[in-house]
Amino acid sequence: QLQLVESGGGLVRPGGSLRLSCAASGSISSIVYMAWYRQAPGKQRELVASIHTGGSGGSINYGNFVKGRFTISRDNAKKTLYLQMNSLKPEDTAVYYCYAPSTNWGQGTQVTVSS
Repeated sequence: QLQLVESGGGLVRPGGSLRLSCAASGSISSIVYMAWYRQAPGKQRELVASIHTGGSGGSINYGNFVKGRFTISRDNAKKTLYLQMNSLKPEDTAVYYCYAPSTNWGQGTQVTVSS
């Protein structure tokens, strides 16, 4: 079964940036849908961004709270999913997880936005 390992989290000041990576243990070329989720303490896991490469050109979707600050991308050759996060806010503090169908949730990577 494909394994996903997130990295790139850390402590950043409000307004700062981070780039999260999700490295897969095998090829992701045939995976049509991948996504980033996050879970803050005491809250439910929520969708941050998704990328769908099937059909006519595919699609990218973001949670309403993203408001143009984040960019999801993937590099099939590197077997990696990315999330570029800019203009980070304290409310972005959470554990971030990547997702692909038929895979188990990984450990996630902690993002803390604080001054």
